[in-house]
Amino acid sequence: MYRILCKDGTAKRGELQTVHGTIQTPVFMNVGTVGAMKGAVSTQDLQHMKTQVVLCNTYHLHVRPGDDIVRKMGGIHKFMVWDKPVLTDSGGFQVFSLAGLRKIKEEGVYFHSHIDGRKIFMGPEESIQIQSHIASTIAMAFDECPPHPATRKYMQDSVERTTRWLERCKREMARLNVLGDTLNPKQLLFGINQGGTYADIRKEHAKRISDMELDGYAIGGLAVGESHEEMYDIIEKTVPYLPEDKPTYLMGVGTPANILEAVERGVDFFDCVYPARNGRHGHAYTNHGKMNLLNARYESDDMPLDETCDCPVCRTYSRAYIRHLLKAKEMLGLRLMVTHNLCFYNTLMEEIRAAIEQGCFQEYKKQKLELLREEGK
Repeated sequence: MYRILCKDGTAKRGELQTVHGTIQTPVFMNVGTVGAMKGAVSTQDLQHMKTQVVLCNTYHLHVRPGDDIVRKMGGIHKFMVWDKPVLTDSGGFQVFSLAGLRKIKEEGVYFHSHIDGRKIFMGPEESIQIQSHIASTIAMAFDECPPHPATRKYMQDSVERTTRWLERCKREMARLNVLGDTLNPKQLLFGINQGGTYADIRKEHAKRISDMELDGYAIGGLAVGESHEEMYDIIEKTVPYLPEDKPTYLMGVGTPANILEAVERGVDFFDCVYPARNGRHGHAYTNHGKMNLLNARYESDDMPLDETCDCPVCRTYSRAYIRHLLKAKEMLGLRLMVTHNLCFYNTLMEEIRAAIEQGCFQEYKKQKLELLREEGK
């Protein structure tokens, strides 16, 4: 059950109760695609850095180790030793990202595995069955994430098919959740709004899927090549047509600035690979902008990554030492950078929730954006 605790303008402060615990929103979901965070960060580490939800990927877990293995191991929570909520992406994004390895049909999508080239078929029913085997807290409906740009005709046809797939996903989940051997019979289903940058298609699709009475609603198909201004415009024009009494999830977004702008427009859930990926490449998110630790200026810098950060990395290590580890290609360097960045993101969400509660989100957002625009010191 989702409920709004308070609002500040259109920014929402809510909570979603699930079988694996209550999620305080707005929330950032740490991305653990194959059941692990890149950068050697363990689930025990995640517990200490204010992580509420981990996102895993249906397609990748199906390919390796196989959802049958995850099921035999008791589901993803037991498998990865994590007792808080897990959201599984449906595999729909791989329809976009593996464009050269797939063929879309009405029944579903035919893939060639990116690992060994073997043929894989995934349709709405198969995606939901795999997610049921994984036993995630929240399952995402199977959809197509269309490319940007796309013609109006392509987008309209794609959205119509995604709607038909959503109806099939809902029926399949209802069937699975009453079976005696289903690992998580209280699995939630989120539908996905598509339509690219066509505001009218987005609006009509939002209206249609809102009538399906799902557990939550996502806005997909953004951050795939359009400008930030176009993305914000689409969010602003779409969110009002999704149910306010259900959580709204902006998929694959984004930077701290993206998150602040989307929260202002009524978004609850976020996920993005940026904090982990950028950390592995030497980029740290801080309260004085993003810093590239590989720059020579940090070679003998004894300051922490961020003086204002209370994460275990900033309490312990210097910029010079972490830079040395990165240059020496030591795994510890990646681990420390990813740990800091994830702590930064989770603390950002904590601050956002507090600002909404206190009725000062606009002031907080303005001050935060000014700080984030600074070059890392």
